[in-house]
Amino acid sequence: MTLSTNESATTYSELVLKTMPPRPPRHQVVRSRLSLADARFRDRSVIVVQAPPGFGKTSLLGQWRREYLARGAAVAWVTADTHDDLQRFLHCLVQAVRFGCVRPAFGRLLLKTQGTKPGELEGVTAWLAEVAQTSLDMVLVVDEAERLSPGNFAALSYLTHNAPPNLHVVVGARSGFDAAVADLVDYGHALSLNAEDLRFRLDETMALVRERCGEKVDADSAARLHEQTEGWPLGLQITLAAVEKGGDLRAAMTSMAGRSSGDREQFVGGLLANLAVDDVDFLVRISSVDLVHPDLCCALLASPAAKDTLLRLMRETPVFVVGDGSEWVRLHNLVRDALRSRLAKFTEDERLELHRRAMHWLADHGMTQEAARHAHEAGQREIAYDLAEQSLYDAVTQGHQETVLRWLELLPGAELLARPRLRLAAAWALALSERHSEAEALVRDVLENPDADRSLRYECALIASGAAYYADQMDRYLELFQPWTDAPPTGHDPKLIQMQANRQAAIAIMLGDPAGARRHIQSVPHGDFGKGYSYGARWGSFITGLSYIWEGQGLLCEEVLRPALGSADADLGRRHPLSCMIAALLAAAVYECDRVDEASELLANRLDVLERVGTPETALLGYRTAARIAAAKGVEHRALDLLEMMYAVGVARNLPRLCVASLGEQVRMHAGRFRSETCRALVQRIDEIVAAHAASEGPVWRAAVELLQRLAHAHALIGAQEWAAAEGALADALKLVESAKLGRWRIEIMALRALAMERIGHNGKPLLLEVMNLALTFSLSRTFVDAHPALADWVRRTADEEAGGHKIQIARTARPLPERSTMAPRAVPSMVLTPKEREVLEHLARNLSNKEIAQAMEVGEETVKWHLKNLFGKLGAGTRKHVVRRAQLLGLLVGLE
Repeated sequence: MTLSTNESATTYSELVLKTMPPRPPRHQVVRSRLSLADARFRDRSVIVVQAPPGFGKTSLLGQWRREYLARGAAVAWVTADTHDDLQRFLHCLVQAVRFGCVRPAFGRLLLKTQGTKPGELEGVTAWLAEVAQTSLDMVLVVDEAERLSPGNFAALSYLTHNAPPNLHVVVGARSGFDAAVADLVDYGHALSLNAEDLRFRLDETMALVRERCGEKVDADSAARLHEQTEGWPLGLQITLAAVEKGGDLRAAMTSMAGRSSGDREQFVGGLLANLAVDDVDFLVRISSVDLVHPDLCCALLASPAAKDTLLRLMRETPVFVVGDGSEWVRLHNLVRDALRSRLAKFTEDERLELHRRAMHWLADHGMTQEAARHAHEAGQREIAYDLAEQSLYDAVTQGHQETVLRWLELLPGAELLARPRLRLAAAWALALSERHSEAEALVRDVLENPDADRSLRYECALIASGAAYYADQMDRYLELFQPWTDAPPTGHDPKLIQMQANRQAAIAIMLGDPAGARRHIQSVPHGDFGKGYSYGARWGSFITGLSYIWEGQGLLCEEVLRPALGSADADLGRRHPLSCMIAALLAAAVYECDRVDEASELLANRLDVLERVGTPETALLGYRTAARIAAAKGVEHRALDLLEMMYAVGVARNLPRLCVASLGEQVRMHAGRFRSETCRALVQRIDEIVAAHAASEGPVWRAAVELLQRLAHAHALIGAQEWAAAEGALADALKLVESAKLGRWRIEIMALRALAMERIGHNGKPLLLEVMNLALTFSLSRTFVDAHPALADWVRRTADEEAGGHKIQIARTARPLPERSTMAPRAVPSMVLTPKEREVLEHLARNLSNKEIAQAMEVGEETVKWHLKNLFGKLGAGTRKHVVRRAQLLGLLVGLE
């Protein structure tokens, strides 16, 4: 197979290398949203993937190549070269079709007769015409298109705009090609993907970690890896490669984070090795700011050329995170932290000057919160405190409590007391954290002063009641807010109106009226009230979801919280306290539907946030759901460990209800295995905790804890198999549950009561059938198996006996790990090989002789030889093994190691 009689062997070898697709990565995870089966790829004749290096463009093109082959298309591959003129580029296109589409005669006449000159496109036109005349559904993949010379770039653009119906074009480039196909995108003929499209999402990162590391890495570590790398494919690759070599993921992430100066320099040095010294200096200087804008760069470097430098580096390097439709970008966290270590080596005067320039530019452009930080770094403390007072109150009402808490470490106490607005901001941030007692101390003098401004007293009551909510002091919460329930001074302030509704809704849930809670939230008028309203509205969604969880309405909870969590993760961050609290509710809802892996993903790397700054209810739900997930996966010791951690959180935050809930959940688990003595000891501990705190708490708190206590006693009686006493204890607990309208617990207790009735000789089946029907209505697939294994077995038997009358899906007790399956060699259906040639190829891959192939196909040996001759010719192979290897390389044969 030659291009022309006078072509040198060297030139031919270069063409072969340029038209040979790369070897697929060993652990590539196929991401469904980037699969050609996704709806957005349909009917697109041109696909452009444009991103800086390190985003996996070539790997994705390779994935698409294999998908196209599986659909029966023929795929030609070209890796662009800077040194090719238009004549050589045309030769590459011809060779790509010959090699990838197994058409050795393609383009022979074209190359002999076409006198293509640099800058002319007649040869490309002839190539397109010959493609159109073939019977193939063909795909041309051009990788590294940014390396094309201007003439070849124009030729490729011409090719994409004039592709015949049987040709699809896929282009991978670092920059520049999206503009060439912008008109095709506008008309819906092309699709352009950028770096943000190529970033791994959390579920994709977790799938990749499972594929490469198996059980060596837990879900929390995988989520931390995702957040540290921000889904950057290169960062993931570097870290996971270290783990595969026998390293520890935490140690690898520490290295990536640059906590060791040697590792930091090694990591950044590898990324920036090919940059000019001035470019590296530019990146180090702009690392002084969190967010980067072209004009801000000009101010920092005192040079108008800095804008062009930024735009160029954004195109050429993978170190920036770019948002859609905005000029603002930021350095990747890993890179920024490492660059700041280099910035620390600058002289003090240089660093102070950078912060001063940043302060002035940010203040001039209304970004007072960021300007305040730089003023403090520049040593201009009074200016910093003034700017902080202007901005931190708005920051906390928009959900940025961590920013305010960081400032509290910097502010002298006298400054805080002397600045009322700053004091309110600090009180809000402290109230919504584990430091809630400090919040009430900051506003106590206002609350106790009847002559203070009524609006100010109202806001201080909101702060103090919020602190009580986080302290799980339910009765104190009611006491503080009760004077403001009827006539609050909210005026027309949407922020205060939303807060008022949220407070009243929380009270309704505490008092056993979840439907009333939703009415309060729905009473808030909707409209465009800005970010402050948006943050309060997210709290409204959170409380609405909590009301549905309270009733056992998991599907309705998911309907409310799924979009709320997506919005909170995007705007506030995945580890923001409110995001984590919404995730805890959503995880509990999807777990009850037996979507165990999804629930695990929602909680991954969030429990530590919940234990520090989550409300008591979300900390309880988060840890309990995590423990049940571990038990569902058959890791009982991990489940018990999580419950002990939940107990420790209760002790550390002085939340005795969490301690009782932790011990009660342990009683339930041990009762399922009839460990009566262990249950007895745990119940005794519960009784001691309740006795120690009951006198100092109010009736609302006591009622909530009494329910947990009675359930624990009932489970302990089940564990001791004292069924008659258990039935009576469950009947008493059922009254409390029905009074509080706890729908899911009502179903579980009724089911356990039916089991107890059956064990003492009564007919519990009618009650069981009722609760099975209720569980089906609310999609509570895990309720029975979590309540007790004996109950789950009885429900399964009853469902079978009813012959489909109750088609409820009962979850398994524990989930087995998936088994790996081996795959025999298989020829991929395509237009390149005929069905008989594919069958012969499969037999060749199994090392069968011609005689054995003939017997297997029930044909003569001469027929087999004929098909072999065609295979040798199409694949350009000289031996039987060569045929198999070539077919593998072209993606025509799969299933071989």
